[in-house]
Amino acid sequence: MPIINAVLDDFFWRALIGGLGVALVAGPLGCFVVWRRMAYFGDTLAHSALLGIALSFLISVPLNVGVIITCVVLAMALVLLSRTRALATDTMLGILSHSALAIGLVTLSFMPDVRVDLTGLLFGDLLAMSREDLLWIYGGATVILLLLAVLWRGLIMSTIHEELARVEGVPVERLRLVLMLMFSLVIAVAMKIVGVLLITALLIIPAATARRLAHNPEIMVAMAVIFGCIAVTGGLSLSWYLDTPAGPSIVVTAFAAFLLVYSAAGRARA
Repeated sequence: MPIINAVLDDFFWRALIGGLGVALVAGPLGCFVVWRRMAYFGDTLAHSALLGIALSFLISVPLNVGVIITCVVLAMALVLLSRTRALATDTMLGILSHSALAIGLVTLSFMPDVRVDLTGLLFGDLLAMSREDLLWIYGGATVILLLLAVLWRGLIMSTIHEELARVEGVPVERLRLVLMLMFSLVIAVAMKIVGVLLITALLIIPAATARRLAHNPEIMVAMAVIFGCIAVTGGLSLSWYLDTPAGPSIVVTAFAAFLLVYSAAGRARA
């Protein structure tokens, strides 16, 4: 216990443990973002996180709770609106994404007594990770990984061929909603790692990197987790030695791995 307490008392180790926890769950969900081409949806939920922060101050609840509530409500609204076909999906997502971000910023401007580090919220504040944040991250990761393990077959079937999955009796709409709720949870717990503007990058880039090398879904998920852990470790090391922002450094490291893998794979096939 003294060793564990000593590790958790060090801000760098807390940041590393928290970042690896997010990478563990961002890998599998990022694969579904890539497979289902849901990057714009991820951006919409991430931008709505700022509205959730404003909500948490208004109703006096923890920031993570406010973000989860807002993301869940928005995810359910997106599911309902997508059924109306009144607007194209990308148009609807664009409207909601930027509107939620703007409403959140305007709402916070009406709270002069509330001190909010907007730079930390937008781009992450990984080095300010607390023990409570670690509990949120690993608690959320446990819930998401258990759900993925239970629903894996149905999620894969509905991702590969939605109509065939319906014929096989897979509850496609219900699974889509559950997947969106899982995105909401991971955005809430990852917000402090890379910020609301970079969360989607942490979901997509490791998964896209893994896709170049993997030959089946399970291997791609495992490799996405590995590339995510590499991005977190490399980004934190870059931040430590060069005094760069931690969140953006993680995304830059993930992008560097992406370029390296794609260029190496391209030369191998040439």
